[in-house]
Amino acid sequence: MQFRTTAALTSLCAIAALALTSCTSPGAASDTAATAQTGGTLVYATGDAEPTCLDPHVGGNYPQALISTQYLEPLVGRDASGEITPWLADTWQVAEDGLSWEFTLKEGITFTDGTPFDAAAVQANIAHLQDPETQSSTGFTALTKVESVDAVNDLRVRFNLISPDAALLESLSQPWTAMQSPTGIERGMEANCQTPVGTGPFIVESWEPQQSVILVRNDDYATPGPEADHDGPAYLDRIEWRFIPDAATRQAALAAGEVNVIDNPLPIDIAAAEKEGSGIGHLDAPRPGSVNRIELNSGQTPFDDVRVREAFIKSADPGPGITALFHGAATQSFSPLGSSEPAAISDESIFVTDVDAAAKLLDDAGWKPGANGVRAKDGKKLTVRFPVSTNQSVAAEQSLFEQIQANTAQVGFDVQLEPIDLATWHKRLSSKEYEAVSAPYTKVGPDVLRILYHSSGVTPAPSGYFGNHAMLLNDDVDALIEQATKTTDDAERTQLYAEAQQLILESYVILPLYDQQNHFLTNGVTGVAKLGTVGTPTFVNTQLTA
Repeated sequence: MQFRTTAALTSLCAIAALALTSCTSPGAASDTAATAQTGGTLVYATGDAEPTCLDPHVGGNYPQALISTQYLEPLVGRDASGEITPWLADTWQVAEDGLSWEFTLKEGITFTDGTPFDAAAVQANIAHLQDPETQSSTGFTALTKVESVDAVNDLRVRFNLISPDAALLESLSQPWTAMQSPTGIERGMEANCQTPVGTGPFIVESWEPQQSVILVRNDDYATPGPEADHDGPAYLDRIEWRFIPDAATRQAALAAGEVNVIDNPLPIDIAAAEKEGSGIGHLDAPRPGSVNRIELNSGQTPFDDVRVREAFIKSADPGPGITALFHGAATQSFSPLGSSEPAAISDESIFVTDVDAAAKLLDDAGWKPGANGVRAKDGKKLTVRFPVSTNQSVAAEQSLFEQIQANTAQVGFDVQLEPIDLATWHKRLSSKEYEAVSAPYTKVGPDVLRILYHSSGVTPAPSGYFGNHAMLLNDDVDALIEQATKTTDDAERTQLYAEAQQLILESYVILPLYDQQNHFLTNGVTGVAKLGTVGTPTFVNTQLTA
């Protein structure tokens, strides 16, 4: 079997320089001017939903990615420029036919419970991700083309694929496919959810639900990733990972110096942090993959009629709301993909607001004005059920949805916003009890289009989650995405994804809004960096300042 090498070694110094650049802001500069300390406890306050399991193989949502980045590591990384880099694997090769990949693993690495990191460990992790009993969503859908994994020898492992997968390295760089101790996995889901075991710079010590997770330093840390600026262990002794749902409370704790890092700050607090002399650092880390968007369920009435979908989009007019509500922290998008994705295309012409045209489209589709301005057809109102996960949607976004509700009402839509918790939201989606939904999805690279818009995306993963909420069934989109996943020619792959995106936009199944927001504010700390994969923070370089 012939292989061609694709691994690219990157200068650690160059990467570290990029990491430091990414942290620069007026507030951050004031932190770096203070004296950095070794040791101590960093307090992190998150506004994302508390994970139900600390093992990101189970389910696979962003809150799990945030925290598991601190104790688990993937086979490969991705630097700030988007280039795939070595991590737990040193090199990799793909066969000429694209049907197998071989990885050479770093030598002498052990998980923090003493279990060796070797080919058998990689086999165990992929088997864990693909086992329906694991109830994986994100990791499972990322690895659907992996048929089996062979241990060539202790430090060499071969992935055998059902068909070529140009996105395999991107998929293996994500926290949802990161490597865990097989010994830890063998304890069973309940134990492994409490204290998953990895090779990362920190170790899960304890978890008090609805309060905090305590992470302690891995003194034997030996696998610095793309953003590490030094070899060896992290500088911090511990991290206290607190769950504080209320944004104002998180901000107050940060300002008072009770916590050092917060996520999901209010847009107005981001703007304040950017002012010179604020004393607060700001790290902007937009997530890759899809943009935040509203998806219209084309699988049922009324959005099974493209004229009705187009009418909704022509009347929604989200631009002014984004500008006013996000205080410059978000810019309106006209693409299915986030701006950090090089393959993203944008077509603003599709999303021009035209209320008169929207009304005519509804007239043509047979939806006539009725009582209280709500249109009706065959005795049914033009109702749009819109469940909103209050665990995932920030206050500014919910206000934006209210504005869109009011804008579309002008042409006769009855949008019913329904704020609900995450578990109820998942149930509503799985039972198709929605006409519109906003569901963030993060994945490295344009392969996220396969999960969100390929016909296969309507089939649920073992967890019950499915990605194609728009219920888009388009043979041309399917063919383009399938062809893109099989080619390793970057230019050809980018062109195929561009054509697929254009068809998706022209189908009027999505209303792009803005990049998935990922902002971190810091106080009394330096060296907070973001990974180039899914924008999660890493604290391997972090020091408290006095």
